[in-house]
Amino acid sequence: MWNFSSTRLRLSAAAACVAAGLLVGCSKDDPSNDINLTTVAFPNGTKITAETLRTDFELTKGMMFRTSLPADRGMLFVHGKPDKYVYWMYQTKIPLDMIWLGQDHKIVEVVASAQPCTTKASECPKLGGHETAALVLEVNAGIAAKDNLHPGDYLDF
Repeated sequence: MWNFSSTRLRLSAAAACVAAGLLVGCSKDDPSNDINLTTVAFPNGTKITAETLRTDFELTKGMMFRTSLPADRGMLFVHGKPDKYVYWMYQTKIPLDMIWLGQDHKIVEVVASAQPCTTKASECPKLGGHETAALVLEVNAGIAAKDNLHPGDYLDF
């Protein structure tokens, strides 16, 4: 999963990500070993551990090429400034719930059960980005419904 802006630049970066990911991926069993982790608590008390992404490279690669995500894990995209961030599921292999958050960690938008996009990048649907957000949390599809997450709720981290 990656942020959809500046398509040409992002597609070039994606090609570099694929090459780098293949090289790095060959040496590690668990891709989260070398990544910052954040514990995120939902209003109902459920906690997940989220890989925390901040660099352009990390934000671009996101969940691309992952074939699974443990039930208690997620990915937190930390953007440099609040904006309307549109995402897509290009090269993402698993369905996800996407949760956009303001700087205050208040949920501003939820896209439930986003499905992998297996077509050409230009044919992948654009998701979210209707509200200003600073962070996006991705979790397994169904988590937002199971944990009753809605716009207006606050996540603690």
